[in-house]
Amino acid sequence: MNKIVRTHYPVEKLPEDLRFGFSGSETVTIIVKDDDPTDSDSDRDAIVEAMLKARDIRPELSDDPVKRIRALRDEWDD
Repeated sequence: MNKIVRTHYPVEKLPEDLRFGFSGSETVTIIVKDDDPTDSDSDRDAIVEAMLKARDIRPELSDDPVKRIRALRDEWDD
């Protein structure tokens, strides 16, 4: 997805139909994004889910970092 962000863009440079409602403002932030129907939130969710699985996050170990470190250290004691 392509995205362009312009901060502090002068309202006076906006086309007339976009200036409506910004009469009290001198500058605005403009965000322009591609309307790509193939890029969807579900695609991003699937990618995030795959990344989490690849990292092998185990919540039972992440709750107690000291326990996790000791378990990792003890693997080498054998």
